[in-house]
Amino acid sequence: MGKRTLCIICGGQSAEHEVSLQSARNVIAAVDRSCFLPVLVGIGKNGDWHLYEPDSFLRNADDPETICLTEPGPAVALTSKAGEALLVHQDRGAAPIAVDVAFPVLHGTFGEDGAIQGLLKMAHLPYVGCDLPSSANCMDKDIAKSLLDANGIRVARAHVLARDSLAAWSPAAVVADLGLPLFVKPARLGSSVGISKVESLSELEPAVTEAFLFDTKVLVEEGISGREIEVAVLGNRSPEASVPGEVIPKDAFYSYAAKYVDEDGAILVAPAQLGGELTERVREEAIRGFRALGCAGMARVDFFVTETGDIILNELNTIPGFTRISMYPRLWQLTDLTYPQLVERLIDLALERYAEETSLLTDYQPDG
Repeated sequence: MGKRTLCIICGGQSAEHEVSLQSARNVIAAVDRSCFLPVLVGIGKNGDWHLYEPDSFLRNADDPETICLTEPGPAVALTSKAGEALLVHQDRGAAPIAVDVAFPVLHGTFGEDGAIQGLLKMAHLPYVGCDLPSSANCMDKDIAKSLLDANGIRVARAHVLARDSLAAWSPAAVVADLGLPLFVKPARLGSSVGISKVESLSELEPAVTEAFLFDTKVLVEEGISGREIEVAVLGNRSPEASVPGEVIPKDAFYSYAAKYVDEDGAILVAPAQLGGELTERVREEAIRGFRALGCAGMARVDFFVTETGDIILNELNTIPGFTRISMYPRLWQLTDLTYPQLVERLIDLALERYAEETSLLTDYQPDG
């Protein structure tokens, strides 16, 4: 059997564009070139799709603040013909590129919200990670909380604010109900973009205003005093959980800068020192959360663990970071998978799920 063509997609129109480029660099480095031929699609901040050389697609690759795509190659679009996914050049004289499987490394908007997943599915292209519904459910913190709570999984209490109903909300009433401190979050962003920690009533309204710069729906969430624990989950029907890791932020919370810019912004302890019984409980809750939201392929599940041993699920990230300091690949390396083995396993899971999905009927012929 010849090499499969693996399309890695990165960049995108998201506040997490630069993070995506860092992640893609590491995924490409881990691809087994004896099994896969990598093809790289970079999506610019303007939304244009272009081909790039997988081994030379970045400028300022070692600076997370100024990292960017190089000069773009040919413009391409994704389509399908006779059930085969194709990257079609806008220059009609160039032959289309047949693609066997995709690895979307798009964080945040258009990457983790189900948008790219829907496009890939319509192009009949197997892809790494969660499907459209589970991606959308995990991306929306309001919906995710509701589904987790319905499945008996503890989450932090929160008030949900919509931009078109702000006239009716009372900052004082929110503080009276949830107490202080509070965390204000855009409902559908990741990597701590737009998040503020609020420690007084006077800080709440400005924090909400800032969050609304990034989303039309905002969560005001109670502050949880506890250790920040992360678990990597991998699998489809029978998901597995990694050893837990712990994030100890240097500042008030685990900010965007601490995650991706400042290597000293947080201490990452892996494996987390939780003790055997609590470690197993956290791993079990990670798998429960993964299943409750219908996830497949991969997710990083983030928790708070209190001094009394209570486990509160914070969020699930369906395309976790694959940067040099990211927890997801690190936890699997500590469990039993090298970086290349992890990438290969994710691709295998994508193909496995696609085979199951394509076995389903897509039309209906009524009897008679």
